[in-house]
Amino acid sequence: MSTDVSGMIECRPLARIWGEDDEDAEWYAAIDLFLLNTGNAYDALACLFGVRNSFGFRPLAEGRGLPGDASDGLRNAFSAWGGPPDTHGATWINWAELQAANWDETDRSGTLSRHTVAGAGTHWAPVWDVMRTLAELHGPEHVRLVVWFDG
Repeated sequence: MSTDVSGMIECRPLARIWGEDDEDAEWYAAIDLFLLNTGNAYDALACLFGVRNSFGFRPLAEGRGLPGDASDGLRNAFSAWGGPPDTHGATWINWAELQAANWDETDRSGTLSRHTVAGAGTHWAPVWDVMRTLAELHGPEHVRLVVWFDG
């Protein structure tokens, strides 16, 4: 059975202006991953989120669950996929964490790097492009990718 990734990029545009604690600094659904054609390459899912990690990557963001302050749009999308009974591995990572990651780190065998399996030249490039653009506008800590898996 295959494993598919679903999710959304969220941003918190007013947090940079008013501060994270301001009542207007809430998260908004920005774009569904479906529109960015990430595919389901297991090596990428392993290095990013620890799913199907027979490769031995040290995942960047494994098992964090849905953010407690997730946007209504994201919660609705998650529910549409069936929520916890039909999904697994929900987690998230922000752009600041992705920027700080060691993209040269390899899997257990030392043959695959994060950059090779999920970097700029992969199906994940459109996701990184959108996140980078939003981070330039709203700040890297105010842009995050939230994902979950089925199968």
